[in-house]
Amino acid sequence: MSDIKKVVLAYSGGLDTSVILKWLQDTYRCEVVTFTADLGQGEELEPARAKALKLGIKKKNIFIDDLREEFVSDFVFPMFRCNAIYEGEYLLGTSIARPLIAKRLVEIARKTGADAISHGATGKGNDQVRFELGAYALMPGVKVIAPWREWDLLSREKLMAYAEKHGIPVDMKHKKGGSPYSMDANLLHISFEGRHLENPAAEAEESMWRWTVSPEQAPDKAQYVDIEFRCGDPVALNGKKLKSHQLLAKLNELGGKNGIGRLDLVENRYVGMKSRGCYETPGGTILLRAHRAIESLCLDREVAHLKDDLMPRYASLVYNGYWWSPERKALQALIDHTQQNVNGWVRLKLYKGNVVVVGRDSKTDSLFDPTIATFEDDAGAYDQKDAAGFIKLNALRMRIAANLAKRKK
Repeated sequence: MSDIKKVVLAYSGGLDTSVILKWLQDTYRCEVVTFTADLGQGEELEPARAKALKLGIKKKNIFIDDLREEFVSDFVFPMFRCNAIYEGEYLLGTSIARPLIAKRLVEIARKTGADAISHGATGKGNDQVRFELGAYALMPGVKVIAPWREWDLLSREKLMAYAEKHGIPVDMKHKKGGSPYSMDANLLHISFEGRHLENPAAEAEESMWRWTVSPEQAPDKAQYVDIEFRCGDPVALNGKKLKSHQLLAKLNELGGKNGIGRLDLVENRYVGMKSRGCYETPGGTILLRAHRAIESLCLDREVAHLKDDLMPRYASLVYNGYWWSPERKALQALIDHTQQNVNGWVRLKLYKGNVVVVGRDSKTDSLFDPTIATFEDDAGAYDQKDAAGFIKLNALRMRIAANLAKRKK
């Protein structure tokens, strides 16, 4: 007899979590609370409520929360202040959503008096780590039920057979003769895994992409956008102040129609295997380019280089599920300190998959001094003779080593 009386399930209403809901009821004989997060995935969430009701979930135990603004302002933008990219390419769209979902799972567990939480992450993936590390950091004594580590339904085909047997409706709009893609979407990105993407030599089918047109089909005329930053965060687009989630959504739209933000990646998962996935991150791709551009004006050279040194570590912490760890919080405090003077605007040109910075300015915090940088007469602002001593001092160790090597011949 299980000692679990009530469990909060991270519930999307898709194939995996719909099967999990029924499986929890049958296996643990417990009361199930469903939590569905609106992170801007662009899909109607009410069908998840209807499915939960159909599977016997009490109305009071169904939580559908609009977390779009919190997601972007408290998770995406802090990460972008660091310019975080995992393994040189991945903008961490799935990774950054998991700590917020874990936070809300724990909050609902406390509110409803639940004994445990449950998620639909597979035992092969990174999300199990992210959900559970977050939950344990915020609620140390919480119990976690991870069905993929317990059951024998270890393929999409077995899941669909289980769903059919138990009368669970399954959305097959992406099936096309096989299992659906494994997809994850939020305001920052949409990801695709599975099907023929498991062959890293196979090109993704054009019909798979949801948010972006192909660069070949993008408009032949470039589009210009202006982004205003305050303390490292974007606050206005083309002169219009917007909430964080509205700004990112608008950039997704602009980037998508200009063929920006597609990525085909083989990444190293935390659990040790390599995994191929395809991602669309149009708004994030634009924002990252813009943020680096305004930092180039406003950050001291050594501070900027220190940030670049720390970025891979920060990105790995996010990717590996350590958002709530003391080291990520310590890094965040340092990163946020560097952003106090990152204020100004950036102009970008969007054209057929490319994001080109064409202008930037900061009226209050620019460290760019045209009287020093000019190739024309600088009226004595910079003494070029000073460079000679600097060069000789920095060359001294290499000259000594070269002379030693010459004597040894």
